[in-house]
Amino acid sequence: MLNVFVGGDHACGINVTGYVICRGGNDHGKIDVPNHGPNEFSGLAVGLNHTCGLRMNKTVVCWGGGGGDVTDNVVGNSFEAIVAGLDFTCGLSSKNLSVVCWGQGWVRNGLGLLSLGSILPGPCVRSVSDCECGIYTQSDSLCSGSGVICMPCGVASSVPPVSPLSPPIRASHSRPLRRGLLAFAIVGSIGTFVGICTVIYCLWTGICCGNKKIHNSVQPTITNAAHNAPQLSNSSQVSRSSTIRRQASRAFRRQRSGTSSKHADREEEFTFADLALATDNFSHENKIGAGSFGVVYKGKLLDGREVAIKRGETSQKAKEFQDKESAFDSELAFLSRLHHRHLVRLVGYCEEREEKLLVYEYMKNGALYDHLHDKKNVEMNSSLLNSWKTRIKIALDAARGIEYLHNYAVPPIIHRDIKSSNILLDANWVARVSDFGLSLMGPESDSEHRPTKAAGTVGYIDPEYYGLNVVTAKSDVYGLGVVMLELLTGKRAIFKSSDTDNGNGGTPITLVDYAVPTIISGELAKILDKRVKAPEANEADAVELMAYTAIHCVNLEGRERPTMTDIVANLERALSLCDNSHSSISSGQISIISE
Repeated sequence: MLNVFVGGDHACGINVTGYVICRGGNDHGKIDVPNHGPNEFSGLAVGLNHTCGLRMNKTVVCWGGGGGDVTDNVVGNSFEAIVAGLDFTCGLSSKNLSVVCWGQGWVRNGLGLLSLGSILPGPCVRSVSDCECGIYTQSDSLCSGSGVICMPCGVASSVPPVSPLSPPIRASHSRPLRRGLLAFAIVGSIGTFVGICTVIYCLWTGICCGNKKIHNSVQPTITNAAHNAPQLSNSSQVSRSSTIRRQASRAFRRQRSGTSSKHADREEEFTFADLALATDNFSHENKIGAGSFGVVYKGKLLDGREVAIKRGETSQKAKEFQDKESAFDSELAFLSRLHHRHLVRLVGYCEEREEKLLVYEYMKNGALYDHLHDKKNVEMNSSLLNSWKTRIKIALDAARGIEYLHNYAVPPIIHRDIKSSNILLDANWVARVSDFGLSLMGPESDSEHRPTKAAGTVGYIDPEYYGLNVVTAKSDVYGLGVVMLELLTGKRAIFKSSDTDNGNGGTPITLVDYAVPTIISGELAKILDKRVKAPEANEADAVELMAYTAIHCVNLEGRERPTMTDIVANLERALSLCDNSHSSISSGQISIISE
């Protein structure tokens, strides 16, 4: 199914062949889908006893009873989108972008088919060129004459009809045509001569005969703007609407953002044979994990360097269900220009026929997820991570890496998939953020970007982003908040309630729902990971500070979450408390980040 819509006791969806299918109770004929062709409907609205469909031509048809009783004001009119209540339906009129509702529930309450007035169906953006799928025709009035509103992709835009083409002009063998052909022949001859000279020069100098190509990149310049590391605040931040551009083309990969640096790193382009040899032909024994577009293997290059090699899936099934090309391009584009102690470094890449591989520096201690949730880690001394100071340090490392993406990358970058399995640990237990296959970049890290299909991992994905399809830097903040709760409790982002101290069932529960109420009630000690020794006085203050920071990170509203600069400041404070037994947090310091 491409999508599913659920009513009272029936559900409808559009399958991959473009047909509407309904199942469940059939009171009033609500699952009796009218005859239709493939890809005739773009969306559905399902109520208690009715179903409505939005056709590709923007007209609406309803079946069943209660909330699907359309009138003459609905039949023949066009709509951009429709939604259903229990016994009524509402649509966004294409004519004037007003909301129009119909059905028994709406009429019974004396509301009739009243227009609710024009609304803003999306953020106003600065330029028409930012709208890939056209613009709303009412943009000028809704944006107060400044900016336009992008149409969501998949919905046809209201574009004026194109005037009929003029009759073709019969070509004649005129004198200007003969002159053009002569000029073309002369230019072509010159171009051929220059090409031959270029090939001879390459062969003579050996420039074109190297065994390895070099992929150049430059490190973006870090601005000198001072950051005063303010404490966490609940004040609203003004967000400026702008669109986000996903940089996924090969042409973009060759361009590097930021000011050039004479110490710029260089990414090698390896051959597939080199990487197959390094991984023992990608043997199962060398498999160490999976990323956004493929499987990760440990490898050893001929020069002795240990690396992690991510190989894109090549099976036909994998190609159908993932955007491998886009994920590969994203990681190569981002990592080749990002250089930070807390980001995994890209060593090189390989592109041969269908094969796409990325080569990273090897992280000896693996992923944070494995250390927290490995069944072997059941004792206090079984892992170096079983100390509060180390766990706070790892959270701080990850926060610093994400802060670099938000504040210092040019342009800023939103990771979109912050989770414990994407936080890797090197030989010195320094944490580094990895996997940029889902990352996006835009002109402002704190602004809302145009709607895009929600991506991420269940349990870590920002509920505001998932519900509204509007991504901001605060989406990464939410993911890091869940990771901090993992570090505090030792539990997965989603786990069975039987895993809790008091649970006696097997109902899945989110870590946020489990931990936040307990922390707010002042009973943090009840949910702390038992594999870690109970925090001492100074550690208790540090753990409490990280806990209060975490619950603000997972606030349902993005504007109520702290910035990464705020988070780094608080975690630095928490780490210093672990090192200083005479320090403690005053009640005033805690109150500024508590509800």
